[in-house]
Amino acid sequence: MKAQIISIGNELLIGDTVNTNASWLGEFLTGLGFTVTRVHTISDGLQIIKDTLNQAISESDLIICTGGLGPTHDDMTKKAVAELFDVGYKLDEQTLEYVKSMFKKRNIPFSKSNYSQAEVPENAEVLFNKAGTAPGMWFNEDCCIAVLPGVPYEMKYLMEKKVSEKLREVFGDIGYVYSHYIKTAGIGESTLSDEVLGDLSNHFQNGVSLAYLPAAGGVTLRLNGHGSTKEEAKQYVQALKDIIYQKAGKYIYGEGKDYSISEAVGKLLKEQGIRISVAESCTGGLIANTFTDVPGSSNYFKGGIISYANEVKVNQLGVSEKDLVGVGAVSKEVALQMAKGVAERLGTEIGISTTGIAGPGGGTEEKPVGTVWMGFYKKGEEHFAIKAMFTKDRLINKERTKMVLLEATRRILAGIEEMPYDLKKQLS
Repeated sequence: MKAQIISIGNELLIGDTVNTNASWLGEFLTGLGFTVTRVHTISDGLQIIKDTLNQAISESDLIICTGGLGPTHDDMTKKAVAELFDVGYKLDEQTLEYVKSMFKKRNIPFSKSNYSQAEVPENAEVLFNKAGTAPGMWFNEDCCIAVLPGVPYEMKYLMEKKVSEKLREVFGDIGYVYSHYIKTAGIGESTLSDEVLGDLSNHFQNGVSLAYLPAAGGVTLRLNGHGSTKEEAKQYVQALKDIIYQKAGKYIYGEGKDYSISEAVGKLLKEQGIRISVAESCTGGLIANTFTDVPGSSNYFKGGIISYANEVKVNQLGVSEKDLVGVGAVSKEVALQMAKGVAERLGTEIGISTTGIAGPGGGTEEKPVGTVWMGFYKKGEEHFAIKAMFTKDRLINKERTKMVLLEATRRILAGIEEMPYDLKKQLS
């Protein structure tokens, strides 16, 4: 079954608002067994809404349309749908009374434009919206169309509470798609695909598929399976999951779409009863922030020192002024001293550090933009630094530095000797 998503609003096109609705809807519909073939992002123009809907109707079994249902003059979706189907309007009394009660409760005057929100095209089935003032609308005209508000929490409410029921009424047992996410780090997409996992096509049965989702922080593997129930779909994915773990286990740090490397490191720290602290220069507190994003991180994360200036490296971390002058702040020597210094000063078993040239300026022929040194210190056991050469993009360099250092830390804690990518430990 084919589905299309139409997102309406000038704010989406000019970048004022990020279109999170489309990605959420794509995942939601895929989970119900639909194949999303197109996502349209269009302006608030009457004609372009009609033209896009008309095209989508001829190509789809289902259309989800979001945005343009507010009370202002630029909200044209309802008018476009009415004109497309050549129908008038009807008043939905339940919506009208609900909107009036909301305004009264908030002591806000009820205007003519608000009254119009309770008017819907004559051929629409109203999807009552308890999350807002604009009702959703359901049409069954050559294909099924759900017209929903653009406000994300209103759209999600209607999809989960109203539209999903309509889909099962119309399409019957549409089955389920189970999506499972495996998070990897320290290996590139092509190496992971070609050299580590290889050809897995013999596992692609019963709707099972595999997608590679690369990002600055690592490669996420999305495994999909389709079944009559969620449990059946999950079972179909299991064989593929097992073979991926057999082949790429050392690169896998966790599972789940939103699982982070800091959660993986934190889990190991907690299990081993040890604590960590960070000394950051080029990452500016990014690593400390990602640790504190995890609930319960106070059990293993004690704190950090953002030593952006050299005098902070000297005064707060005990870095040698001689080394700062001789080899520079971006060096193995300084990374090592920062990692040991923060561990000793904050009283943790492990200290990690970052120092580099994030860019876009500040590079030299000897140390170009993207040069980063990362230090690791574990009391009485390990003390080393690793050097990486990243990009000319400042934010990407910060993200990759965070990811590489945390993945290196995870591997040490997990007893995996190999460092991320082809990086080598450079001992003190």
